[in-house]
Amino acid sequence: MTIKEIAQLAGVSSAAVSRYLNGGYVSEEKKQQIRKVIEKTGYRPSIQARILRTKHSRLIGVVVPKISSESISRITDGIGQVLGQRNYHMLLATTDNQPLKELEYMEIFQNYPVDGIILIATILTKKHRKFLKESKIPIVVIGQHTQDASCIFHDDYRAAKELASRLAGKSRGKIAYLAVTREDLAAGASREDGLNAGLQQAGKSLGTDCRAEASFTIESGFEKTCELLKKYSDIDIIFCATDTIAAGALEAILKHFPERREKITVAGFGDNQFLKAVTGGIPTVHFGYKTSGIKGAELITDMLEQDQNIPIQMKLGYELRNI
Repeated sequence: MTIKEIAQLAGVSSAAVSRYLNGGYVSEEKKQQIRKVIEKTGYRPSIQARILRTKHSRLIGVVVPKISSESISRITDGIGQVLGQRNYHMLLATTDNQPLKELEYMEIFQNYPVDGIILIATILTKKHRKFLKESKIPIVVIGQHTQDASCIFHDDYRAAKELASRLAGKSRGKIAYLAVTREDLAAGASREDGLNAGLQQAGKSLGTDCRAEASFTIESGFEKTCELLKKYSDIDIIFCATDTIAAGALEAILKHFPERREKITVAGFGDNQFLKAVTGGIPTVHFGYKTSGIKGAELITDMLEQDQNIPIQMKLGYELRNI
């Protein structure tokens, strides 16, 4: 089946079919006619032929740290929504939170005929920054602030500062924090620095030895909480760098320290909907993860359609919940 044959069956010109397949303007009436023929015949255009003809594949490579995370699924949902509307397709690669894998997949995507890359970033190393600067195709980074490429990021510092200052006044004991690596500038450094600034604003500080570094898992949150609560009997607030870690902290309290359940407030970041359904909601920060995916996909496709690669940095806001 060829474009010419599709055009004949749909009663339109070959040019109209070509514009339809490549995301160009076609009247709604002709779109419906072409769509019906394509669905009926099962026609699939040749990517290789399209690349040779247009120099574009209409494929976007999306690199994510993991697919089991609710926040990542919300971001990719937003990306997919826009790409579908704009007649692009997503190629998804997951890295299991390994920064070197991010570089590996971006290199593969750059050499494979994708038009652009969206990176949901964890840690931006020197090698990352070098790749972003020298990339042959447009890249949009989501979740981290960088000067080396266009990016969509959240106001982690201010969100953490406000969360801490709002909750710290309720504390009469020690305040603990389950952090993540500061190499992650957003969830790690910015949230921790904002937290400390918010505590200071409220006339408080973290208890001595009440900071523990966790990984991005429920299991790690569980383990680190057990360690802290065995050492200190007067901790009454546990801030967590993510809601996933907070879920582990809550499980540890319920399982091993049930008598302290009503005395400890656990707070996090991410507004995890499953955690909300189970607990009724903990103090947390809601970030527009789906919005960041939407904006990231709009940005990468606009760059491609307008043939521009001027870096744009876009900071999104936040909302405190269950305070």
